[in-house]
Amino acid sequence: MFSLSLGRVDISCMTVLKILFSSVFPLEPDWSVTTYAVVIDVRLPRILAGILVGAALSISGASFQGVFQNPLVSPHILGVASGAGFGAALAILLFDNILMIHLVSFFFGLLSVGMTYSLSRVYKITPILMLVLSGIVVGSLFSALTSFLKYIADPMNKMPAIVFWLLGSLNHVSSKDLLITAPVFIVCISALLMVRWRINLLAMGEEDAKSLGVNTETLKAVIIVSATIATASAVCISGIIGWIGIMIPHIGRLIVGPDHKYLLPVSMLIGAAYLVAVDTIARTALVTEIPIGILTAIFGAPVFAFLLRKSQKAD
Repeated sequence: MFSLSLGRVDISCMTVLKILFSSVFPLEPDWSVTTYAVVIDVRLPRILAGILVGAALSISGASFQGVFQNPLVSPHILGVASGAGFGAALAILLFDNILMIHLVSFFFGLLSVGMTYSLSRVYKITPILMLVLSGIVVGSLFSALTSFLKYIADPMNKMPAIVFWLLGSLNHVSSKDLLITAPVFIVCISALLMVRWRINLLAMGEEDAKSLGVNTETLKAVIIVSATIATASAVCISGIIGWIGIMIPHIGRLIVGPDHKYLLPVSMLIGAAYLVAVDTIARTALVTEIPIGILTAIFGAPVFAFLLRKSQKAD
């Protein structure tokens, strides 16, 4: 149970709630301590984490697709998730501290997207194709490095933690994790929402955007850094959860069209609801919990194939 420690005074959340209820409403909480602990200490952090992670991955995917003018781009294809995953696995192996996991995963996530973008600029031809291929190369590199970490990790302690974490799960999310990562999520998502209409200008092309007075390099840096930090934050508390960043923006386009002014908030809301629903299925479908990354791949692959086929028929 959470408690607020003020000097020598230790006030439980149950006491605070009772005071608030009695002062505002003539009601007394009648739930048991066990019920309160399950709802507040276990279920609530998990639901909030699902909302934040789903929203962050969806809005990051939509932002990356707009910046790079490629509907097939996602945090995973660009290598961001693989880089952040390697950083988090490295931090689990060396530190096993949530703050260090967050910092190291962010660093390698930013490094991976920088490597992808730099590699794609080697050739001036077919930049979209080069971007996707570069992301595959960088993602494969960090995936191999992650496999090496699993190979050298302690097989009785560290390796199971890394493997289970890489499959994606919200099972171990605590209020402490949310306290550290929630402000990061909110800042990054807010930054992307504030510049969402400018992504439309980038989608027109850099020359057209510059002619309208937009500093394209600064804008791209803000969007890429914000989306990368949001993805790395998601990875560090939930592991690698695929398909959300590429599938949800396509669903959003079917609903509101390609205008990023509406696409980003709609994608964010759909992604949050989707991940909470998938997490509920993961908890209740079997006796043992199913890793979320497995379910998102099972659901995401056929849905994305259907969306691609439908868009091809529309063209």
